[in-house]
Amino acid sequence: MSDASPVDIYDLKGLNCPLPVLKTRKRLAGMKPGDLLRVETTDPLAGLDIPAFCNDSGHQLVETVKSESGHTFLIRRK
Repeated sequence: MSDASPVDIYDLKGLNCPLPVLKTRKRLAGMKPGDLLRVETTDPLAGLDIPAFCNDSGHQLVETVKSESGHTFLIRRK
């Protein structure tokens, strides 16, 4: 039996700034502390905006993966 938390995947591909951050904030607000959220984006600015949002709000940015099509972020809710 794994003790890893399940990961909620949030597809925000096709949305541009500031929507990825605003939608991520709203989604995290409805989650329990410690829950994981994987956010998928195509907005080039998300590579700056999502880490800044996590830093400002206290959420843990566990992982950032950059690809040709965008970014994927793994965030643990504070």
